[in-house]
Amino acid sequence: MILLVGSGPTDRDWCSPLLPGSNGSGRLIAERLAENGFVTLRYDKAGSGVHAKENIQKFAGRVNMQYFADELHGAFEKLSGEDGVNMDLIFALTNSEGAIHAVNYQIGNFEKKFRGFILTGPPGRSVGDVARSQLLSQFGKLPNADTIMKAYDIAIWEFLSEKPVTVNDDLPLLMKQLISSLETPINLPFSRELWAYNLGDHISIVKDPIMVLIGKKDIQVSWNDDGNMLKKSLSENMNTSFVFPENANHLLKHEELPREKLSAQYVSLNNNSSDRILDEEASNKILSWLNERIENS
Repeated sequence: MILLVGSGPTDRDWCSPLLPGSNGSGRLIAERLAENGFVTLRYDKAGSGVHAKENIQKFAGRVNMQYFADELHGAFEKLSGEDGVNMDLIFALTNSEGAIHAVNYQIGNFEKKFRGFILTGPPGRSVGDVARSQLLSQFGKLPNADTIMKAYDIAIWEFLSEKPVTVNDDLPLLMKQLISSLETPINLPFSRELWAYNLGDHISIVKDPIMVLIGKKDIQVSWNDDGNMLKKSLSENMNTSFVFPENANHLLKHEELPREKLSAQYVSLNNNSSDRILDEEASNKILSWLNERIENS
């Protein structure tokens, strides 16, 4: 099993310097899989991990979608070369943006392919649409919400059109920071490709077994909206299953609070704290799906 992280400077444990705590879900999932006999490989993607500062100049301004597919290819080559690993039974378990890179690898010009995919928290809409819905949930109740979102939409349109971006002074600081990060030369051309990328347009090509897992406590993607969109995209893949654990959040941690009480601030501050555990329903569904695929191979 190769584990792929989500967006941002997220390391192999699924931790980020932008968030407190070191109890990353990636490490917990790898340990759970290892306890059940699986060989796992996880890695710090470009721009993350202990070597981020020394490596960042090597790829600054040159990272694109193909870069991450090539990075995954290196991981596949490494794992398939290990003693005792069956190259025909290598799966990918991804989180959020990681689904994009796994799918791009699978439909790309690589000889070795994954046996199947477990996509956790994948976007069913374009990445830009998902981000907009997250911002709307935070700022949609402000008195000038319509004006704010219109100004944001104009800035994003300019960004995607490769035009000079107008950042309205009235935009909330978070929006300004987001637009600035997208425009930063070190993140281009990848950020422009990513923002326009719609996973549904590409995943329909994949005919291999796929499990889509979105927790009902996920506030970054919607198990209902994104889940239904992915169901449509995968309607011709008879090897697809969908799982929506009642209490799993975006990073598969167990969450007791009702979804309507979950805020972005609460999740970011608490998700990697030492007392958080993997959601048992999500973990068991993953293991059951994997064992079934192996038994039928």
